Amino acid sequence: MASPELRRTRIVCISDTHNCTVSLPAGDVLIHAGDLTNQGSFSELSRTVKWLEGAQFEAKIVIAGNHDVTLDEDFYAEYGPYFHNQNPQSPAQCLSLLTSSSSITYLRHSAATIRLMSPDGPHTTFKVFGSPYSPRYGLWAFYYDAPANVSSLSDLPTLWESIPLDADIVVTHTPSRTHCDETDERRATGCEALRQALWRVRPKLAVCGHIHDGRGAERVMWDLDCQNVKYAEKRVVRWEDPGAGNKKMSLVDLTGRKGPRLANDGGSTKSAEPPGPSAEGEAPSKSAQITFESDVVDARAAGSSTVGLGGDAASVRCDGEALSGRMGRRETCVVNAAIMKSRYPHVGGKAFNKPIVVDVYLPVWKEDDGAC
Repeated sequence: MASPELRRTRIVCISDTHNCTVSLPAGDVLIHAGDLTNQGSFSELSRTVKWLEGAQFEAKIVIAGNHDVTLDEDFYAEYGPYFHNQNPQSPAQCLSLLTSSSSITYLRHSAATIRLMSPDGPHTTFKVFGSPYSPRYGLWAFYYDAPANVSSLSDLPTLWESIPLDADIVVTHTPSRTHCDETDERRATGCEALRQALWRVRPKLAVCGHIHDGRGAERVMWDLDCQNVKYAEKRVVRWEDPGAGNKKMSLVDLTGRKGPRLANDGGSTKSAEPPGPSAEGEAPSKSAQITFESDVVDARAAGSSTVGLGGDAASVRCDGEALSGRMGRRETCVVNAAIMKSRYPHVGGKAFNKPIVVDVYLPVWKEDDGAC
């Protein structure tokens, strides 16, 4: 089978805007990794959605964050009065702002296949998984329990096992542990279960936010040959922001033009479903076709003794499901795209980071790929 044609696609990454509408550079795809607001009120969300809808991108992928409390219906049903005691909000109305948008792809622990359709665009396609969840800290939405001590793998949460193995881009509000998750107090706050899931999936791009101090990017080279240490990494290269302290764009180039090309061919043992109308009836955007996955299945099928181990992909000693036919997925670029730089109460005024722009090669779709 011939290798697919690849074309550069520009992805603009933002997160943690907290009601602020910052200037966005031009690109093909916009990703917002959560915390659109401070407390998720209808008025807050309305302003943010209006801003996002006005942004000129072929595809706009959005997830919620822990501050977007009304978008977590179960949480708001129990704790809503703590946030809006004098003016209760309607989670259904708040959620509809995103789900009814004709230009926003809203993901809540779910996946979609995006096909860029504009005649002036790159004509590329990719599968993206998005999730709003974060480890529990304080009284906020979309939280799950995760152990502070990761010495016992059996104590780790399992929610990240549902990330599809053929995902090209993973968008989560929380960072993974030790990758763009360090606070100014030098404390790692990311999720170890998510890091392990990224080892198995090895997407081209993993976008997050949540930890404002962790803003930046890293290129993680996964160790797929180690047969004794689970979820091993070979090396991590920290990105140096070319836009720091000047008017230049904060660009991460993964195409090889300004540094090594990303070592990730997007290989998968199963092909992505052809894009088409949504199974759930959502209207696709005018410039992109979107296929939503109604059921995101458990990706962990291998035995617990082999999950996370590398080596010979045909060996029973290794994680065959994660490796077989996927050895070309060796590197992932992790981006923490937090826009808010300062912390509440923002002494001296609010400070902001620039959006992080990522240039990456994605496969070009063809007319015979199953288009409607």
